[in-house]
Amino acid sequence: MTLKEAAEKAVLIYENPLVCEEDVKDFILEGKAAITFPQGRMRLENKLASEEGQKANYVLWCPQDFPSDVLITWDFYPVREPGLCMMFFAAKGKGGEDLFDSSLQKRTGEYVQYHHGDINAFHISYFRRKEPDERAFHTCNLRKSYGFYLTAQGGDPIPDVADAKPPYHIAVLKKGNEVRFYIDELEIFCFVDDGETYGSLLGGGKIGFRQLAPFIGEYENLKVYEVK
Repeated sequence: MTLKEAAEKAVLIYENPLVCEEDVKDFILEGKAAITFPQGRMRLENKLASEEGQKANYVLWCPQDFPSDVLITWDFYPVREPGLCMMFFAAKGKGGEDLFDSSLQKRTGEYVQYHHGDINAFHISYFRRKEPDERAFHTCNLRKSYGFYLTAQGGDPIPDVADAKPPYHIAVLKKGNEVRFYIDELEIFCFVDDGETYGSLLGGGKIGFRQLAPFIGEYENLKVYEVK
């Protein structure tokens, strides 16, 4: 199913402008980050020095659960690099538990806890400007966990901060066994999951924003649609 086809069958089930503290008062932060709104939209920035490695990174979760077939959209503003952005989705415990069930291990933003911990999820990394190879050759990656499987990859059309003209409209479409990723309606990749090679098919779950220090990014107009 393409983005256009999904939009025709999409029903808005969640909307958050992300313009003030009240909009994210129920969001759950794992790790340490500064969440501010200097431009009237959500800004995420690390509190710990990037020299601390994975301890300086974090995930900010929307508390709501979403169904399996969804279209997730938001507007993205890169402010300062280097760094990297991610969107987690379809996130649940490996046994189907709620992501914040007390039986699950505590998570503090360190990456291994999300791909080799006790949760399942997809995550897309985009605006990858952390390591030298990422800065030299820009790609967007889809990984499936548990297991840290790289399942799809495509070129990143967003320029570096100095040349960027945001906002960039980001869209994730998960329908049936397909995951598609778009930037400004340009399809970056499509992954068709056979439910075996990289583990069982993932259903619904939670979504979350992740950043790698010292990147600063801003977000607004988060919307989630159920795709009929």
